[in-house]
Amino acid sequence: MHTLAVRTSKGVLTPASTGRGLPSYLSEVQVNSLTAQFQAWFDSARTERERKRRARYWATFLVLRFTGARLGEVLAIQDDTDIDWRNAEVRIRTLKRRGEATRTVFLPANVVAELSQILVAHPDLRGRLFKLDPANFRKVFRARAEEAGIPRKLSHPHILRHTRAIELIRAGVPLTLVQNLLGHASLTTTAVYLQIHPVEAKHILRERGLI
Repeated sequence: MHTLAVRTSKGVLTPASTGRGLPSYLSEVQVNSLTAQFQAWFDSARTERERKRRARYWATFLVLRFTGARLGEVLAIQDDTDIDWRNAEVRIRTLKRRGEATRTVFLPANVVAELSQILVAHPDLRGRLFKLDPANFRKVFRARAEEAGIPRKLSHPHILRHTRAIELIRAGVPLTLVQNLLGHASLTTTAVYLQIHPVEAKHILRERGLI
């Protein structure tokens, strides 16, 4: 599988850490480097047993990366019933909502293909692909983030949620759709991502010849 890199329609994402209310997120370079480190770690497994163990972390990372879901939501996915393999969709049980609430999030075709290949290679993982201890996943995540040169304060799984939100909004995805994809109960929560970091604002103005 090729490293899953993403470019936005409005240039390179600028990591934000100063915004008053704007969550921190990874730059395009950072998130692609993190993805590459996760994939290299998975590919470097020396034994079949180790590869199978790492496959679950790699699969969880990919779904986190491209859905913007919370870690607890991804770990609750039933790969044998919640993934529509033909249509590249995943049903996610939304946390922080009263009662039973689910949402459908769309996955890149190559991510679905990678998940499918993992299950073909390790059929005994079917039905428990995402059954990981969250503390263990965070530990593995921090190690890969360190290898990618990402600051420790950004080395947590939830950073991928903020990063995906910023990507979607910068790509021009309607705010209400971003709200639905992320499972926000209120549009106000999603709207915080509309803020633009000063460095990025300057880049946009220069790109359009306005300064």
